[in-house]
Amino acid sequence: GTLDTLLAHPREIFADAIAERAASITIGHNHPSGDAEPSERDIALTQQLMASGQLLGVPLLDHLIVTSSAHFSFKQHHLI
Repeated sequence: GTLDTLLAHPREIFADAIAERAASITIGHNHPSGDAEPSERDIALTQQLMASGQLLGVPLLDHLIVTSSAHFSFKQHHLI
């Protein structure tokens, strides 16, 4: 990604998981701003990854956002 944009596509995110025959994945990224709340882009990407994982048979278990002092779990907030 860049300082304020996450550049990710499901094909890159799932490539290693498929190659290694993973049963599931968990992803994470940081928010240098210190605000752990997901952005609209974070939410959209998570929804896209959930759909992709379901299609591929490699479910997304969680998406974590971390900062220097907090974290956000999509699973804990019932968004996965």
